Amino acid sequence: MIEFSDIDEIVFLIKKQYGYDFEGYSRASLLRRINRFMELSGLVTIVHLKNELVNNPENFNTFINEIVVNVSEFFRDPDFFKSLINNVFPYLESYPKINIWSAGCSFGEETYSLAILLKEMNLLEKSRLYATDISTNALDKSKKGIYSNKDFKEYSKNYFSCGGKESLNQYFVSDGQKSIINSELKKDILFSRHNLVTDSVFKECQLILCRNVLIYFNEELQNKVLKLFYDSLPIHGFLALGNKETLRFSSISDKFKIIDSKEKIYQKIK
Repeated sequence: MIEFSDIDEIVFLIKKQYGYDFEGYSRASLLRRINRFMELSGLVTIVHLKNELVNNPENFNTFINEIVVNVSEFFRDPDFFKSLINNVFPYLESYPKINIWSAGCSFGEETYSLAILLKEMNLLEKSRLYATDISTNALDKSKKGIYSNKDFKEYSKNYFSCGGKESLNQYFVSDGQKSIINSELKKDILFSRHNLVTDSVFKECQLILCRNVLIYFNEELQNKVLKLFYDSLPIHGFLALGNKETLRFSSISDKFKIIDSKEKIYQKIK
């Protein structure tokens, strides 16, 4: 296992070897997840880890997938989606075309949740959803849209809590064990790899969601990513963060007004 004092060396190696910049990531989170990767891979010391990263690049995706936090579920935090329906979607209705960016999309549950609600609000036909993540593993799973049935009772509960109008099952084809999202919901979604730390503006979007990603970044990196989102939004565009995140102390806080203080939804005003 590695120690806190080893983190900088590993971060430097990753950036030099692969171009991934983890400099601004929380050291505690990195240490925990790197050690988990080492345990799963049977690596004992920092020497073994460095040898793995340098000499086995084909395993680097496995490393990234373990380092990046992928936690999601359909309609997670129903009050958040309810707020989107009440406070954001009516405004978006006035646009002839709607671009929505789900940054850090994980395994696609949030993106498909959005697509379902947009369909029920008659907005999906004029919407384009861009779902991005740094993890190719997460993107591959997202594109397939196949999910275990074991949590669907909870997903349905979330769906109705946020204002779902139909039966959630109608948006999936199930074989009893797994369910796959209907192809109709997939056609307006583009899944793409994007690194929030090093990549530039993805697309001008009227709504950007990036929930519970910034909590893993330090203050400097948070400001960098928030500036990226600011540059990706038109005036009156919306930014939705996680409930543990805020714009309050950021360098762009005065450029947004609060739409929902509890659910951390903001609108760009200048």
